[in-house]
Amino acid sequence: MHNINPETRVSRPLNIAVLTVSDTRTLENDTSGHALVELAQEAGHHCTAHQIVKDDIYQIRATVSGWIADPNIHAIISTGGTGFAGRDSTPEAMSVLFDKTIEGFGELFRATSFTEIGTSTIQSRALAGLANHTVIFCLPGSTGACRTGWQIIQPQLDASHRPCNFVAHLLPVQACDSRG
Repeated sequence: MHNINPETRVSRPLNIAVLTVSDTRTLENDTSGHALVELAQEAGHHCTAHQIVKDDIYQIRATVSGWIADPNIHAIISTGGTGFAGRDSTPEAMSVLFDKTIEGFGELFRATSFTEIGTSTIQSRALAGLANHTVIFCLPGSTGACRTGWQIIQPQLDASHRPCNFVAHLLPVQACDSRG
């Protein structure tokens, strides 16, 4: 783990679950999932779950539905299954679970990714939404894409980010004051 700079840590740590969607990854070789866990922890958040599921709509939904129902999980970040390969099914699995879709996330991810991978970014189906006071971000499976996505996600999971962030939508009302 890298040295943590206390000046870059969030003012209100959140509980984050990381899901890797893959038919081939294991906990030992899941570089993307490990990168997301590390980035979240470096920012001061708690990684309360890290799981790998096969690229199967129903396995993805079952895992994520359990996390959405858990009031102690505030954010879910998934990696993998957002492309166009035959079994890529993360968007189909996740989008039906959203109470609200965060349209701007996929748009901003692809715009940011364009500077890194050019027009290949159109093959990313990155998406995000809110469900039961839980924010869900779905990223492509590459470690580079996870780092790119974190650049967008991290400020939105920080209660001090202005002019707005998602923290007030995720924590119980009594946990947020006028600064959140």
